[in-house]
Amino acid sequence: MNIISRYLIKRLTVMSCYALLAILALYSFIDFLSEVGNIGKGSYTFWTAVQYIAMQMPARAYQLMPLATLIGGLIALSQLSNNSEWAVIKTSGLSTKQLIGIILQFSLIFALATAVLGEWLAPKLSQRADTMKAIAKTGQISAVNNGVWLKQPYAMVNISSMLPDKTLLDINIWRYNDAFQLTEVLAAERAKIVNNMWLLQQVKSSKISEDKIEASQQAQLDWQMPIDEKLLAVLRVEPEQMSFSALSAYIRYLKNNAQQTQMYEVAWWNKLIYPIATMVMALVALAFTPISSRHTNMGLKLFGGICLGLLFFFTGRLFGFTTQLYHVPAFFSAVLPTAVFAVLAIYFIRKQEQR
Repeated sequence: MNIISRYLIKRLTVMSCYALLAILALYSFIDFLSEVGNIGKGSYTFWTAVQYIAMQMPARAYQLMPLATLIGGLIALSQLSNNSEWAVIKTSGLSTKQLIGIILQFSLIFALATAVLGEWLAPKLSQRADTMKAIAKTGQISAVNNGVWLKQPYAMVNISSMLPDKTLLDINIWRYNDAFQLTEVLAAERAKIVNNMWLLQQVKSSKISEDKIEASQQAQLDWQMPIDEKLLAVLRVEPEQMSFSALSAYIRYLKNNAQQTQMYEVAWWNKLIYPIATMVMALVALAFTPISSRHTNMGLKLFGGICLGLLFFFTGRLFGFTTQLYHVPAFFSAVLPTAVFAVLAIYFIRKQEQR
C-alpha cells in the first residue's frame, strides 16, 4: 500500500466515522423524544430511557452504516476535489481501477464492522434493551400482542408472555390427530423449561372423543417440547433484529414444521447482502465525485448523498414488502437494490472517466 492509498483510506475512514457519529446523534435524539412518553410507566425512568437508547445504538449503527459510508465518502472526496488534491491524484498515474481498488479497501473496513455489528453486538444488545424496557414498564416480557404461537407435529401452542426469570405464562396447547381433528386441549398457568422438557403447572385438561369430553386438573405435567429458552428468546424479536445464525436456525425450525418462512428469508438475505451494500455505497460516492472543483457545491452534493442513501434504504424496504406480498423469491429483495446501485455506480464512474 503506497502513500496515496494510505492517505485516501485515512481521509475516507475519518470522515465516514464522523458522519456515522453525527447521524447516530440525530437518531438517538429522535429516539429519546419517542421514549419521553414512556417515562414514569412502572419503573421506567429517565436514566432507563437513556440506557435503552444507548443499548440500541449498535443496531442503529448497523442500519446506518451504508448511509454513513456514502456521506463520509462524498465529504472526503469533495474536500479533496475542492483542494485540487483529487485532480493531482488523478493525474499522478493512478488508473480508475486502482482508485476503485482503494475505495473498496476503505469500504471493506466498514463492511466488516457492519457484519460484526449485525451478527453479534446489535442483536444481543437490542434484545437486552427490549427486555429491560419491558421489565421496567410491565414486569414481564411480552413476545407479541397475542403471545407466541408455535406449531409442532400434532399440536399448536400459544404462550401469552414470559417473566424475567424465563417462566412462561398462560400456555394453551391444542392437540389433534392425523385427520386434524381436535383431541385434547391443555391450559397451564405457567411452565418452566428444563432440558427441552416443559414442566406445566396448574394444568387444566380436556380430552375430546367422539361421544364425550373428559375434563381434569393436575398440579404438574411434563410436556415433551423440542423448544428451549434460546429459541423462545429468538421469537421475542423482529426478524430484522435477529443475527444471521439465529435466522438460519429459526428458518430451519419453521420449515420442519411446514410454516411460512418468507419474511425470515427476506431478513436472512438482507443480513447476508448488507455488508456488500456498504461497499456499493462507497462506489456511489466515488461516482459522484468531480475531478475538478469548478461548478460544484458541497452542500448540494451532501444533500444528494443523503437522498441517495435514503432511496437505497427505502428501496430495500419496498422490495422486502413486495416479495412477501407477491411471493417473489426473497433473494431478489436483498440483491436487486444493491445490484442496481452497483451498476449505476460503475456506469457513472466510467462516464466520468470518458469526459
